[in-house]
Amino acid sequence: MTDLTPHSGTPASPDSVRPLRIGAPTGPGAPEWDIEADVVVVGYGIAGAAAAIEAARAGAEVVILERAGGWGGAAALAGGFIYLGGGTGLQRELGFDDTPENMRAFLTAAMGPGADPEKIEAYSAGSVEHYDWLVDAGVRFKSEFWGEPGWEPPGDQGLMFSGGENAAPLTSAADAAPRGHVPQMQDKKAGDQSAGLMLMTPLSERIAELGVRTEYDVTTRRLVVAQDDGERVVGVVATRFGERLAVRARRGVVLAAGSFTYNDRMMRAHVPLLAGRPGAAVESHDGRAIRMGQAVGADVMHMDAAEVNVGCDPQLMVRGILVDGTGQRFVTEDTYAGRIAQEMALHRGNDAYLVLDEQAYEEAGGTVTATPFLRPRPTWVCETVVELEAEMGLPDGTLQATVELYNRHARAGADPVYGKDPKWLRPIEGNVAAIDLRGRTGGFALGGLRTDVDSRVLHVDGDPVSGLFAAGRCTSGIAAWGYASGASLGDGSFFGRRAGLSAAAAR
Repeated sequence: MTDLTPHSGTPASPDSVRPLRIGAPTGPGAPEWDIEADVVVVGYGIAGAAAAIEAARAGAEVVILERAGGWGGAAALAGGFIYLGGGTGLQRELGFDDTPENMRAFLTAAMGPGADPEKIEAYSAGSVEHYDWLVDAGVRFKSEFWGEPGWEPPGDQGLMFSGGENAAPLTSAADAAPRGHVPQMQDKKAGDQSAGLMLMTPLSERIAELGVRTEYDVTTRRLVVAQDDGERVVGVVATRFGERLAVRARRGVVLAAGSFTYNDRMMRAHVPLLAGRPGAAVESHDGRAIRMGQAVGADVMHMDAAEVNVGCDPQLMVRGILVDGTGQRFVTEDTYAGRIAQEMALHRGNDAYLVLDEQAYEEAGGTVTATPFLRPRPTWVCETVVELEAEMGLPDGTLQATVELYNRHARAGADPVYGKDPKWLRPIEGNVAAIDLRGRTGGFALGGLRTDVDSRVLHVDGDPVSGLFAAGRCTSGIAAWGYASGASLGDGSFFGRRAGLSAAAAR
């Protein structure tokens, strides 16, 4: 094939993401293409799978290039939440009322400052149709609701609250409706074999039925740009077992290769609070797709944003109080655990503790959970709050005052400070304990390539980069500095579909 020398004339290093610039995709000086297709999809997770299905159904010849030895990506290892609403079939079956307008109002409030209003509008308006698309593709949702807090349901229940929709302060923004849709899976085991597999399995079967070509163990290195065609992206350069591959895209390239969570340099540059503490991603999420896009002039958004998780079972947290290093409460304990973790990371320096009494600890221990490994033993156990405060090293009187105020309001059945639901309010009495949550946070990056609602990658000048499309965690989706479990699989699959359709329709 053509010499892999970037436009600067400097020989390309193995890690270079600088584009290979050619005159035209065919003719003198063009690469000797090893593979050709109308649409080339980079990455076989949820976004890439959705893109491949829609492009193939639109009549395009499609090839997927996957870095790993099999399909699935981070999606197949995830808990499986897909954030859907607006009145899906499952919501209606279980008696929950929701509308696209209500969903939009919630997402606007919950997805953080700077969240993309056009994407939120499109996603909310198209959510019911997207649910139907998934069901038609073979994804199954059990008609059962799980009402306890948790990182995911303990069994194969199909619906739960997954973003703090039923907790203050978001209940003032929209009517509470559960939107965490979970594909049905028997004998699930969180952290090992979760419902994300049952999302990816039927989609992979549809891809095989459509005759989409899949190439595994292929690492995409650089984009190929045709200078005689208006700087259009016309393919990629990849390697497999050390051998170079030139892959031509007659219509478009779809980048769907994940976030930069496992790129330590990028995390330290953009999300230093979580550097060295990745979670809920796979090691192939090294940011290469984002950097390849940047190398052809693509804009990026929200590179400092991240979803944060805390290694503690929400069923424990909701039964106690969360305090910071000064002994003060800082959040309502019945909200989405990701919101709690973001408050810890952003505003408390990850300095937080869960305080609860013996009755609450035993009560939580008697409930069913999907994550028993997130029920740590107490760090300190004491007979009184005074002793606990001293053992924890908190300023004298601070925890005592916090517990006294909380108990006074709990006895009255209200939480005027943070709005905790009365059903979780009970005075902290008797033997007390605290769990040290410092060092128990992790997360994944949310920022990435800037795309429009049709999943076209946008140049820094605002125009689309010709021939380049993207979806999933290598893009900035509906979330900024806010999140709900299921947003990644939800907008990844939704805008993945649009990426496939847009690429298939390109000239």
